[in-house]
Amino acid sequence: MKVSTKGRYALRIMIDLAENGKEGFVPLKDIGERQDITVKYLEQIISLLSKADLVIGTRGNGGGYKLSRKPSEYKIGDIFRASEGSFETSPCLSAEGCERKSGCKAADFWSGLEKAVYEYLDGRTLEELVNSGRAPARKDPSIWIL
Repeated sequence: MKVSTKGRYALRIMIDLAENGKEGFVPLKDIGERQDITVKYLEQIISLLSKADLVIGTRGNGGGYKLSRKPSEYKIGDIFRASEGSFETSPCLSAEGCERKSGCKAADFWSGLEKAVYEYLDGRTLEELVNSGRAPARKDPSIWIL
């Protein structure tokens, strides 16, 4: 299993909205500047998050995006499923399945691994990541230490 750039950025966007959207809607331009992600790419990812009802958007003056619920109500798995789709640990567990699955001695292993991944992702919340104790990334050169 490999999380793509889209999945990693989706998580960064959600953390950014949790940290900066308490007062209202956050423009994509602001998220892009803080996270060093192009607005064009942000638009693609925010569309997926919006379709999954993870964020709310508004247009016009004061427009942007905000979380649709409290950070404690988001499972990290929901964010990844919205941006990545499903996480398959092995192609033999896909909807199409595998013609050898019934006699495969590794099938239970792959199934258990997938279960562990989902339990981990669904056992962590956005709030936990926001409160993890690490300082948010900043692009302000006045705080760089050389």
